[in-house]
Amino acid sequence: MISQVIVVERIVKRTLLYDFYGELLTEHQKQIYEDVVFNDLTISEVAREQGTSRQSVHDMIKRCDRLLEEYEQKLKLLEKFLKTREKVEDIHRLTQQFLRTGQLDCIHRIEELSRQIEELELLSQE
Repeated sequence: MISQVIVVERIVKRTLLYDFYGELLTEHQKQIYEDVVFNDLTISEVAREQGTSRQSVHDMIKRCDRLLEEYEQKLKLLEKFLKTREKVEDIHRLTQQFLRTGQLDCIHRIEELSRQIEELELLSQE
């Protein structure tokens, strides 16, 4: 069960990294990466289709994964996106709580979270 969760988390992370940085890969890299990672073709199928070796396709996938990770380490767009999404979810939860209870401290927390989101956006622009 735990190994399945790890596999799913890896797939989600790969997908998000590709969403943010995939355009920085070459067309050839994108085609092979998409075929293996998203279109669920085997390395053998892609190698046959590309007229290359399985090892070459395997190396290309590893290289693309490494490049996408390096882009994230430098730019941190995914990290900022996930932090923002978490804060928006908190705002939604607090809004629902406020509507149920009328607690004003929910509004103060919403204001604080929205300021934090603004700060994340300002950091993204630097």
